[in-house]
Amino acid sequence: MKLHFIAIGGSAMHNLALAMYHKGYQATGSDDAIFEPSKTRLEKKGLLPQELGWFPDKITSDIDAVILGMHAKEDNPELLKAKELGLKIYSYPEFLYEQSKNKTRVVIGGSHGKTTITSMILHVMKYHNIEVDYMVGAQLEGFDTMVHLTKENDFIVLEGDEYLSSPIDRRPKFHLYKPNIALLSGIAWDHINVFPTYENYLKQFEIFINRITNGGILVYNEEDNDLKILVENTTNPIRKIPYETPEYTVEKGTTFLTTPEGNMPIEVFGKHNLNNLMGAKWICQNMGVDEADFYEAIASFKGASKRLEKISESSNRVIFKDFAHSPSKVKATTDAVKEQYPDRTLIACLELHTYSSLNAEFLKEYQSALDNADIAVVFYSPEAVKIKRLEEVTAEQIAKAFNRSDLIIYTNSTEFEEYLYKANLKNFVLLLMSSGNYGGLDLNGLIKKI
Repeated sequence: MKLHFIAIGGSAMHNLALAMYHKGYQATGSDDAIFEPSKTRLEKKGLLPQELGWFPDKITSDIDAVILGMHAKEDNPELLKAKELGLKIYSYPEFLYEQSKNKTRVVIGGSHGKTTITSMILHVMKYHNIEVDYMVGAQLEGFDTMVHLTKENDFIVLEGDEYLSSPIDRRPKFHLYKPNIALLSGIAWDHINVFPTYENYLKQFEIFINRITNGGILVYNEEDNDLKILVENTTNPIRKIPYETPEYTVEKGTTFLTTPEGNMPIEVFGKHNLNNLMGAKWICQNMGVDEADFYEAIASFKGASKRLEKISESSNRVIFKDFAHSPSKVKATTDAVKEQYPDRTLIACLELHTYSSLNAEFLKEYQSALDNADIAVVFYSPEAVKIKRLEEVTAEQIAKAFNRSDLIIYTNSTEFEEYLYKANLKNFVLLLMSSGNYGGLDLNGLIKKI
């Protein structure tokens, strides 16, 4: 089968292209910008386009399917040519469903924790040598790609993103997977450029629940009241398994999970991560891994990339980076770090980078998100606001939204880096939260300086 990927350089798209190459398919692709690590990884397999840009001549009638990435536009020349030729055009999630429609589909959804829970499940499966297909939103230690597809594996574990499927398919990705087993970690309004009201956003999760296959299983976080109501009200004939945060203790910077066999030290920490862990446990049990085997495996799980990832540590400082950007996740991550290191000064730095976080109306959702930080810093780029064509956001609006009179605000990455370098960083924890890079911050260089 011959495939062509429009916008092959994306994080998800290049991993799917590599997965199909490993499965024995012919794959070609195009993009107008390809960065590392996508570039090198595609080049190693001979999949890197010879030149950047869009070339309609690449779209020929012998192509069996075109996979369209979110980076492409509706008027993409290659997309128009594919339509003209009547070729089969898939969005990323549509194609994943096509590859997994004869498998047991396990879909992990929710506004936060998706990548971590999916990573936990895959870690447990790998630990016990259980082969499964998967798609996860971060590069995991011990896994070559973020997408793995085979003909023989019975299960596929899919991270279920609620964002749009493609430039020409406005459905949320997780609506297309039709799970046999599903998990929802919670609902916190996000992606306001697509879902302008909370009610509209909530509706997407109701649709997801109703698309679980008849007789399927839904594991859900019952501590989220809105989610609990959706699950209780669904008429879909599915089995419902609630979970909640387990008991745990923190002693001298180590978290101990309470288990039937006694207190067990674990690598991850924070209430939200312990909550994620219990969701992962129920999914693994429904995939054939018993409770004792789950606990044995999860003890060595260190976390997903950029999800409370410890990037530096010495006797008097620890530095974490985290993908947190939504208000609920920023608060959960900040609270978790303070709980783990109560006797250290917590410097929490947040970059406002997404459409939602840079929206003046949405900013009020961040109230109290950084309250547990001893020192709270917010960085945002006025240039990013212009690029996203949003109304100007002022430092005064941000300070008011976070409701902290001592909030430190930077709009220049050099000045932000200088602040961190010159700050009195003794006996501290530095938490860097962003889905961006603080306007081009050299993180490795900063660590060396500190």
